[in-house]
Amino acid sequence: MVEQDEQALDAARSATVRRKPVPARPPPPYPTKKLSLVDRWKNLSRRTRIIVLAAILATIALVVGLAAGLSTRKHTQNLPLPSGHGGPYTGDLTYYEPGLGACGVTSSNKDKIVAISHIVFDAVSTGSDPNSNPLCGKKIRARRDNKSVDLTVVDRCTGCHPKDIDVTVDTFAMLADVDLGRVLVEWNWLENIPAKAEG
Repeated sequence: MVEQDEQALDAARSATVRRKPVPARPPPPYPTKKLSLVDRWKNLSRRTRIIVLAAILATIALVVGLAAGLSTRKHTQNLPLPSGHGGPYTGDLTYYEPGLGACGVTSSNKDKIVAISHIVFDAVSTGSDPNSNPLCGKKIRARRDNKSVDLTVVDRCTGCHPKDIDVTVDTFAMLADVDLGRVLVEWNWLENIPAKAEG
């Protein structure tokens, strides 16, 4: 009897356990293809659609408002303008070949004239005619190494930063070696412009 029990125990150990087969996974109840943007939009609740549209419209309004505000605002506060303070300012001194300037004046190398930065020139513009710019004809005094020269504004310099000035080669030679081409200069306005011209 003991022998039978041992045989039965051995048979049980060597027998393979049969497991119940696992059924195949059923297909998902939703389509497996990717939904288009339109289909996703249709699947959103009405409330979610309203929130998304409001956020998009608010973003567009903010961008348009910022762009309009930045393009129409004149930045005259930190510019070297002749009203009030008037200088001195420090910027680059360069030279150019003069001719007919933005103020409608034709100049030559022997003239003591100056082209100021287009940023400053345009900031006080009173219309589309640059000849009527309030800075035309204004005087500045440029100084370098204990030398100075008084100059008349007749042009605008498109390559100049706000505190840079551009003069004739003869004027440059009065203040520095022409071979240097670009040097630092200190300058100031000798007369004010009316406050209403600054906008």
